Amino acid sequence: MARQSNDTPVSNHTSTLGTFRSLLRIYPYAKSALPRIYLGMGAALGAGLVALSIPLVLEALVDGPLSTGDSSQIWWAVGAVLGLGVLEAVFIALRRWFVLTPGTHVEAAMRNSLYSRLQDLPVAFHDRWQSGQLLSRAVSDLHLIRRWLSFGLVLLVVNTVTIVIGAAVLFYWHWLLGTIFLVLAVPIWVYGFVFEKKYSIIARRSQDQAGDLATAVEESVHGIRVLKAFGRGKYALRNFESQAESLRGTEIEKAKAIAGIWLWLLLLPDVAFALCLFTGVWLASAGEITVGQLFAFFATATVLRFPIESIGFLLSMTFDTRTATDRFFEVLDTTNTITDPENPATIPAPKGRLRFEDVRFRYADSPEGVPDLLDGVDLTLEPGETMALVGLTGSGKSTLTALPTRLYDVTGGRVTLDGVDVRNLSREELRRHIAMAFEDATLFSASVRDNVLLGRDDLDPTSPEADATLNEALDIAQAGFVRDLPDGVGTTVGEEGLSLSGGQRQRLALARAVAAKPAVLVLDDPLSALDVDTEALVEAALRRVLASTTALIVAHRPSTVMLADRVALLENGRITAVGRHSELLASSEHYKFVISSLEDEEKREAAEQIDRALADDTREQEEVSK
Repeated sequence: MARQSNDTPVSNHTSTLGTFRSLLRIYPYAKSALPRIYLGMGAALGAGLVALSIPLVLEALVDGPLSTGDSSQIWWAVGAVLGLGVLEAVFIALRRWFVLTPGTHVEAAMRNSLYSRLQDLPVAFHDRWQSGQLLSRAVSDLHLIRRWLSFGLVLLVVNTVTIVIGAAVLFYWHWLLGTIFLVLAVPIWVYGFVFEKKYSIIARRSQDQAGDLATAVEESVHGIRVLKAFGRGKYALRNFESQAESLRGTEIEKAKAIAGIWLWLLLLPDVAFALCLFTGVWLASAGEITVGQLFAFFATATVLRFPIESIGFLLSMTFDTRTATDRFFEVLDTTNTITDPENPATIPAPKGRLRFEDVRFRYADSPEGVPDLLDGVDLTLEPGETMALVGLTGSGKSTLTALPTRLYDVTGGRVTLDGVDVRNLSREELRRHIAMAFEDATLFSASVRDNVLLGRDDLDPTSPEADATLNEALDIAQAGFVRDLPDGVGTTVGEEGLSLSGGQRQRLALARAVAAKPAVLVLDDPLSALDVDTEALVEAALRRVLASTTALIVAHRPSTVMLADRVALLENGRITAVGRHSELLASSEHYKFVISSLEDEEKREAAEQIDRALADDTREQEEVSK
């Protein structure tokens, strides 16, 4: 399926926003934290002003006791400097105390908002986006925003104010020295604007490449069995190294850009110091300023050195944060095409009549000229009826089963439940009435109990009713194996349930759908990984459930077809035949061809299962003989 890559263009909305306007979008999340951030700025500014006041004491010290030789007057100056130093340290400690905690609250709020949005966006969105890109936005980008709010923003504002006040103090000592220092600071600001445009592009590319790299790691970890089975570990490593090398090159490009601004930030102040020293000595010799004033001037310039030098990394952090903010809002700004209606209808007691009326569907990225995948499907499932859906591979069976729950929305026609268009129901109610079990069974890193009862938020997990529902669902799905796990139904199944076999995962996924007790049960070939004997037991148990539940089952085995009251044949995007299995065998050549292909596939699966069983027996005998 198509995925977003790092060369996907940024949305026009975010790309046209300036840095200030982009960062301003954080305001709704940071609003509650701003009072403490302002207090942190006040504390930081207090520290800066205290630092700038120390040269005043030093001026009085040099022009007073040191010039007169009166040592008795030195101690008050020493005490004043010590007191100011302690006060500065207190202000710095207060700054940290004020800003650290609110930043974490903002990060948490933004992360919760992002996760909620990801849960709300349709499946089509997740089909297009790489999981690593989303992961990098949820972790590294939000971490960067938090650090900027707590550290970068505070220091950028305070250091800028400190530089302005410090420049005024320099003019206070002598206008010529202040002018020299200020004139040489202008190129720094000019280069800063040039730096922004260049660095923002590189920063965006770097963060996108980091997302791609995270995707590569995730895919390799999840697919480690496949890579090992096919001996493709080195191939995966080469691809990873190539992506890592691209990211390394971009990071070096970032470092070069930062080094460029650091060159100006370090060189120009040194040049200013040299010129001011030469000019200051000349002014002092001419009697324009005192030695104490000259000494205080350089002490003030030294205090301003860190604020000036910090502008470089604070600007780079700000531009990185702007990019992170744009990436965050790219997800939040994504239009949700599957939403709840303004005035949703309700079905208090659904009977389970499911109807497809002239249903058409095509994927958003389908090329022009390609016919719709579903091209006018008409099909009705009566309450309590079990309908098997068969067709050749690629005929659109799985897509059709995704429409009743609105994992995708129809592009034409409509799907109704008890006569109500599913788009007129809230998604929560709709998915409470219709449950699904997929061929690719996905479990979560949680207990067996939590996985099976996932769709029953109306139950207290510790209640007897929950236990009864859990046990019934496990029995129907023939998932009694969970009681032999170390902690029984409390056993954590591990990431995506990969600690279990494919058949065990499918049985738990089927139990999850059964436990939801829906009016309509949609099963997308949920028994494909089961052996023949287990499948027969599951089918026998399912008959009890399906007796009172409307069911649409995608069938890839003739044995699954036998579960159904009727069978629907999907051909060329349309339902071309509906009837009992025996009737369709007698009336439809295409149906006979499809069933024949299913029988051949079932025979191959049975042979493979026998081969695996024989191999297991042989291995056990060898171990016993040893």
